[in-house]
Amino acid sequence: MALETTPSQAQIGALPEKGRARYGLRKRFAPYLFLAPFLLFFTLFFLIPICYAMYQSLFRSQRSGLGLGAPTIVFNGLGNYAQVLTDKDFFAGVGRMLLFGIVQVPVMLILALILALLLDTATVRLKAFFRVAFFIPYAIPGVVAALLWGFLYDPQLSPIVKIIHALGATQFDFLGPNSVLWSMANITTWEYTGYNMLILYAALQAVPTELYEAGRIDGCTGFGIARYIKVPLIAPALILTCVLSIIGTLQIFTEPQVLSVISNNISSTFTPNLYAYFTAFSNNNYYYTAALSVVLAIVTFILSFGFLRLTQRQSGV
Repeated sequence: MALETTPSQAQIGALPEKGRARYGLRKRFAPYLFLAPFLLFFTLFFLIPICYAMYQSLFRSQRSGLGLGAPTIVFNGLGNYAQVLTDKDFFAGVGRMLLFGIVQVPVMLILALILALLLDTATVRLKAFFRVAFFIPYAIPGVVAALLWGFLYDPQLSPIVKIIHALGATQFDFLGPNSVLWSMANITTWEYTGYNMLILYAALQAVPTELYEAGRIDGCTGFGIARYIKVPLIAPALILTCVLSIIGTLQIFTEPQVLSVISNNISSTFTPNLYAYFTAFSNNNYYYTAALSVVLAIVTFILSFGFLRLTQRQSGV
């Protein structure tokens, strides 16, 4: 069976005029045919929901009289957005997540970088095993991970808490008002360190080994090669993981939702996503929830794009 190959310019020139036009049309539209499946699902499950949320955010429901009748939907303009901008609960949740990200994201990325550098060394054995072992926490569903850690945090069930109490720290509580945020940070660090490690490890595999040999000839130790060659060359991958982590931080939902069942210190406004969920499905205020979601998306875009521009400016890009 003969394989179809790309025709040469001479073969194309030998075609009749209609054949050349048909070939040119196929060549022009071939990339769009390959992109069509992605564009279809991107439009259906990303663009249309965003546009619909923006549309819904312009309305509100109201009840007339004593409020016993069915609510009516009225146009509210930018009224929902004005309410969001004065919503202390929403911005308290955003501030809480910013504090969370300032501490958790650097810790997670430093751990991921260290693991990636260790796996990239020539002396490490069983690299495939350790790659899988580090990645397994990410493969576990978020709800299951939160339940597992919730068991380890629960003062009535956790063997860790019992050991800590036996050592004399009887007031220690993973789910206390001052520690529950960092208990959540521990869960997300455990879940996503392996994921970020794989991104950084893949970037390290693309670094030419000749650079390492040149560094050794110049007298660099293993630490010097990691610091002056490996880390600078995978800086774009580090920036990517940091941007993804910033976006993920503002979208945290599963961990506080699961832990709120066993802790009274996680309110319905603990994170922006949890607040939006509570507003929509407990207060049935879908229109205000749409405005919350749009504002949260804008805040996320500003923070992630601002960080990206800052790093590009510092690197001279």
